[in-house]
Amino acid sequence: MPMAIELEHPELAAFLARADHVDVHRVRTERPLRSFIAATFAYQPRWITFLYAVRKRLVGLIGLQQEGMPEPTRWRPEDVPMQPGVPASFFTVQAAREDQLWIAAAEERHLRATLAIFREASGYALVTIVHYRHWTGRLYFNLIRPFHHLVVMAMARAGATG
Repeated sequence: MPMAIELEHPELAAFLARADHVDVHRVRTERPLRSFIAATFAYQPRWITFLYAVRKRLVGLIGLQQEGMPEPTRWRPEDVPMQPGVPASFFTVQAAREDQLWIAAAEERHLRATLAIFREASGYALVTIVHYRHWTGRLYFNLIRPFHHLVVMAMARAGATG
């Protein structure tokens, strides 16, 4: 049976197939998609930087590698990548449609994470889709899951007001 988000956004069907985790966060805003994405990715206060440092230690304990500390992305709205295959921070754009949707994925040895941002009537839906590629993916994601929700919502709020 299709998920509600798949019915609302059929573009997600292939990304949702056999997903191990899916969550949806919504934020109200009238900002254009590129402005929303630019402000969302630029948001990295100290507490998020601290969580990245904690994550680096945790992933080391379970045998995973983390490339340095992610830096906030400083895009102007017109610089937000919209072409499939183009790098976007630590993601790669999978699909995009001007002011409607933006889908990007990050491939790692232990999991694949997809972030989809969709325009809705009163703002945006941010959909996180995770596929575990190794048992360490499940362990890793379950360790960070409580913080994932906090980070995504904080970044989305920053994107909405940025």
